[in-house]
Amino acid sequence: MTSRTDSSMASPGDAETPAGAAKRLRPARTNATKQKLFEASMELIGERGVAGVTVDEIAAAAGVSKGTVYYNFGSKSDLIAQLLRHGVDILLARLLSVRDDSADPLAAMNEMIGQAMDFMDEYPSFARLWVSENWRTPSEWQDTFTELRGLLLAVVGAAIDAVAAVYPVDPAVSRGSLETAIFGACFVVGLDRQTYNPERTREQSVTAIMASMRGYVVK
Repeated sequence: MTSRTDSSMASPGDAETPAGAAKRLRPARTNATKQKLFEASMELIGERGVAGVTVDEIAAAAGVSKGTVYYNFGSKSDLIAQLLRHGVDILLARLLSVRDDSADPLAAMNEMIGQAMDFMDEYPSFARLWVSENWRTPSEWQDTFTELRGLLLAVVGAAIDAVAAVYPVDPAVSRGSLETAIFGACFVVGLDRQTYNPERTREQSVTAIMASMRGYVVK
């Protein structure tokens, strides 16, 4: 089941209802409000999971009214879908901030993975939500996860392309699988460090994930 009011999922030919048009024309939510809702929901979801959290609790923790949440999002399902998007927007901005065509692409990849580890440190509940719901079948947010996963994999793929443009690489390594390995490792290694191995350093985690990339490069 997909989010009802997620306009990005509608096909171009779908008729828009008057209520949908009115909602689309409402003033945009500020990033500050979305950030407050994101942080509040991630803390609560981290404690009790998605099913154990109510809109009332999220609104109260964020310091906004329940009516404001429903006015802007329509339902708890839509709220979670948009907060998933907001979290990925934050992560994408951090990954793209280290992309530099003039730098050593392996060093850029190393720093990009470091940025992912920093994100997992700051928002461990987002990582838990992603891992617990992304592969659930069926998932209420399957279409949203598919879209967001594609955006993140595209950034990882572009970074791998940059490495392949400078270094000789092993053609036997499956592209697509390599992106998925690095992408998945960022979530799993970051979450494992938060949950079971807090003594493990950022650099140790990054080095472990980078082993896949260094194995791709032919020496």
